[in-house]
Amino acid sequence: MARPSKTAAIDYTRAHDLTHGLLDRATCPTDRPFVLVKDADKKGLRLRVTKAGGKHWQFETRLRSGRLFTRALGEWPTISIADARSEAHQLRGQTEQGTDPRVLEREQAAAVAATVAAAVAQALTVGEVWPLYLATGKPKRRDAWKPRYRTDLEAMAAPGGVEKKRGKGLTRPGPLFPLLALPLAGVNEDSLKSWFDSEALKGKHQATRALMMFRGFLRWCSARPEYRKLTDREAGRAAAIVECLPSNSRRTDALEAAQVLGWWTGVEQLSNRTASVYLRALLLTGARREELAALTWANVDFQWRKMTIADKVEDTRTIPLTPYLAQLLATLPRTNEHVFASTGKAGRIADTRASHAKALKSASIEGLTIHGLRRSFSLLGEAADAPAGAIAQVMGHKPSATAEGYRPRSTDALRPFHDQIEAHILALAGVTFDPKAEPCKLRMVA
Repeated sequence: MARPSKTAAIDYTRAHDLTHGLLDRATCPTDRPFVLVKDADKKGLRLRVTKAGGKHWQFETRLRSGRLFTRALGEWPTISIADARSEAHQLRGQTEQGTDPRVLEREQAAAVAATVAAAVAQALTVGEVWPLYLATGKPKRRDAWKPRYRTDLEAMAAPGGVEKKRGKGLTRPGPLFPLLALPLAGVNEDSLKSWFDSEALKGKHQATRALMMFRGFLRWCSARPEYRKLTDREAGRAAAIVECLPSNSRRTDALEAAQVLGWWTGVEQLSNRTASVYLRALLLTGARREELAALTWANVDFQWRKMTIADKVEDTRTIPLTPYLAQLLATLPRTNEHVFASTGKAGRIADTRASHAKALKSASIEGLTIHGLRRSFSLLGEAADAPAGAIAQVMGHKPSATAEGYRPRSTDALRPFHDQIEAHILALAGVTFDPKAEPCKLRMVA
C-alpha cells in the first residue's frame, strides 16, 4: 500500500505507522475536543491531540477483570515514538499476565518506602528519641515523672560545658550523654558494657544509677510499636554488665538514741536557719526529703494542727502537725509560698547535704545520710512504743496487712502517737518547750 501523502488528511478512525512527520501535522478538527492517532505497531498506544494543540501519549487496554486501564505516558515530542512504544510494550505485558500495573507500582513504592524507612530507623539515635521519652514517658502507675526525677534524667544526659553553680570551671557531661550518639538499634550488650566500664571509672555508683535510668528508657522504647524492633530491652540486664554492678545492699544508717542529743545540737547551731529547721523536721516526721522540701504554707494548718505533704505512693498524705514542729515552722520567714524557702531557681530548699555534714562533724557522727533520718524516725517511734501501723502511716509507707492487720487511722487518731514520738525524740535531744509559748521561744537545754 502506497504511503499517504504528507499533505493528505489523517484518518483518525484507523491505526497508523507512526512517524515524526505524521504526528507533527496531526491536528484536531474544530468541531471535536480531541482526536486519537492510534499506533499500528503497539496495540493500545495512541497520541491524544487536543483542539488547543496539545499532543500527549496514552496507553489504554482492558484488564482481565474487564476494567479499563488508561495511563498517560507524557508529551510528544519530549517522549519519542520509540520511548512511548517501549513503555506501552511493558504495560501490555503486565496486563496480559493479569497484573494491574497500578497495583504493582503501589507495591513497589511501598517496598521502596519500607526500605527507606528501615534505613532511617536504623540511623535513629538515642538522642533523637530521648526528648520524647522525657516528654511522654512516666513510671509505672503514675501520670507523670516526679519533678526531681525528671530533673535527674535531664542532668544524667546533659552535655555539660556550662559554668558550675558551685565552685569554678565547667560542668562535665552527664553519664548518659555518650549514649545519645548511638543508634537506638545499636544499643546492645556490647555497647552498653563498653559504656558502663568507661563511666564506672569515674564513679561506679553514679554509673549504676545511670544504667537503671537507661533501662527504664529501653523498657519505654520496647513498649512503643515504632521503636520496638529497634530496641534490645534486655541489653542492660546482660550478665556481663550485672556482674559488674556494686553491691545492692540496703543502707541501715540511723541515729542511735545516744546520738540524738549531739546531732540535734549540731543541727540547731547551723548558720542556715532554714536548713536547720528542715533537718529537724525530717527527723520529727519521718518524711522523705523531697516530700518535705516541697511543703507550702497553704498546706500547713496551724489551727487544726495538720499538714499535707507530697507522697510517693499516693499523691499526697495528711499527717498531724505536732506541737514542737508547729512552733518550729512558725519561726520561719514567709518569703514565698514554700515553707523551706530558698533564693534558688526552685524557690525552695534543694540540697542540705553540706549543712548536714557540718552538723555530723560537730557531733562526731559518721555515715548518717539524709534518708537515715527517716529510718531514725521509725526506730525512735518503736522505742516510744507507738504502733507500727501508726508509724508507717505517718511515714507514708505502703499499707501492709502485716502491720496490725493494717487499718488507716484518721489524722486525729494518729495525733496522740505522733505527739508521743515527738516527745520521745525531744527528750533524747534534751529539748524542753512550752506548747503555749509564742513562736521563737523554743530553747534547747542540755
